[in-house]
Amino acid sequence: MNQALAPTPRTRAQESRAAVQRLYIAMQHLFIRGFYKPLGVSGEAIRDALMVLRPEIYGSIADEERVELNGLFYVFQRLPMGIEECRFVKLVSREGLEETRFDPIVPNKRRRKCYRIDDEQVFIEMTRGRSDIYDILTHLTFMYIESEKIRDNILDHDQQVKREWRMLEEIVEKEERGEEFNREVAYTYLSTILGRTYQETVEVCRRFRNDPMVNSLFHVTYWLGRRSLEEYRKEKDREITFSSALRERIGHHYYGEAWANNIKRLLSEEELLERPIHILSANLHSVMNTFYGFAALPDRPDINELEELARDLSQDEQEKLRLRVKKYALQNGMYQIDDMTGTNISVQVFDTSRIKLDRLPTEVSYDAEYIKREKPVILVMDYAFGEQAYETMDELLKPFGKKELDVRSIGIMGKAGILEGKKSDIMVATAHVFEGTADNYPLQNEFQKSDFEGYGLGVYEGPMITVLGTSLQNREILRFFLESSWNVVGLEMEGAHYQKAIQAAAKIRGTISAEVRLMYAYYASDNPLETGSTLASGSLGLDGVKPTYLITAKMLGKILQG
Repeated sequence: MNQALAPTPRTRAQESRAAVQRLYIAMQHLFIRGFYKPLGVSGEAIRDALMVLRPEIYGSIADEERVELNGLFYVFQRLPMGIEECRFVKLVSREGLEETRFDPIVPNKRRRKCYRIDDEQVFIEMTRGRSDIYDILTHLTFMYIESEKIRDNILDHDQQVKREWRMLEEIVEKEERGEEFNREVAYTYLSTILGRTYQETVEVCRRFRNDPMVNSLFHVTYWLGRRSLEEYRKEKDREITFSSALRERIGHHYYGEAWANNIKRLLSEEELLERPIHILSANLHSVMNTFYGFAALPDRPDINELEELARDLSQDEQEKLRLRVKKYALQNGMYQIDDMTGTNISVQVFDTSRIKLDRLPTEVSYDAEYIKREKPVILVMDYAFGEQAYETMDELLKPFGKKELDVRSIGIMGKAGILEGKKSDIMVATAHVFEGTADNYPLQNEFQKSDFEGYGLGVYEGPMITVLGTSLQNREILRFFLESSWNVVGLEMEGAHYQKAIQAAAKIRGTISAEVRLMYAYYASDNPLETGSTLASGSLGLDGVKPTYLITAKMLGKILQG
């Protein structure tokens, strides 16, 4: 008689993947419901799943005493300034607040408009799709978890506040009045409350102080602890709500359709709609600087190479030079569409027939006869966010009235996490695998690994995983994708969504040619498997210049040679 097999214990990777699924199901349920208390029973599923997952970007989230400082700085750069003071957070659609006298607050690292309604409430506009909502709910949950640690650290065994808390309150009051205080003493009190060393506290305090769109760590710690203490003592609860308009509009391309029509309208008005069109998803500086940098700055004969020019223009103090390049570009074939529809995706359109080819950098290959004959148009759209990539690309590839766009190529240059290698290395995609689903999108990439070799950067070729959120990845899941037969080289948030829209347009709807050329290349913004190299450790800075402009030059070369 066969005996039942004993169940195989689940691996950490399996537990983590299950936690991601539970997290998204819980967030969808609460979104449909319309409100929840993050530290109540309704928010427990999200908190529990996040604690099981223990994402790398949130560092010591599972530590019961130590507050995760780098993770806090990361999320506060993406949340509205002053949110730590608020009991009520309301996620809304674009509902007319821009017509009021409320001053919009735009976080440093996330382009979303927020409005402080009163001392206790903030409204946050969600116009970039579900990924944006899940992203902010994850950040808020992390913030509330850390606030509970602060509250635990300020209470003694009799549940009375400790001396350090009263001292911190005095420090915050002096800071608000602009009075001087002994920072060394203040750091000492703060480090005790945060459960971190004095040195760790000082270093992160400086990061908070250097960002004008984030309150000081003294202020943040005090208000997180205060709101948590009020809720713990059953004085005042915290609550997250979703407006009815947001719940009605999500998933219906409400903003993407208006955005795409604005672009096509400009193409029609400028008589560019009949031309061959090449679409790039990239930043809004590298293509412009590559096309016009040398022509706009003839007084810089000391600069001969594209990377050298790009580094010079990337310096903080070179704002005047950047404005000169932009002004010249707008007079010589570039059109800019600053988005007002809510997608927060601005667009630049380049008429290549008006570009001075003899002033292009030597790194860009081109065929003058092809450009003269075909007059290709290059449309550069700023980065989308997660699922928003499907909405925007799907709408962009639709006909304008009865006129279909002659789309010849689509290029995606993105930032991504790398699983081997280091920051600024390059990844060439052979497929996109959508995390948490059975969806996968093989592609014929015009780029090959050899296109980027020999430039002093690491180059990796293979499948990319499109993740549900960059802040939800942990070491076990990533190692599974790296070491299993998937052989994934990196992770990002938009690739599968772009490819889904492209395949639908080319192979099902027939609105663009099935022979459309695809170019996918990513540069590494972080390595989540390497301690100290996650997104929370800081941006690439000037290290991102070389891979960005190398990919840009290669993409433009493939377009301009026909």
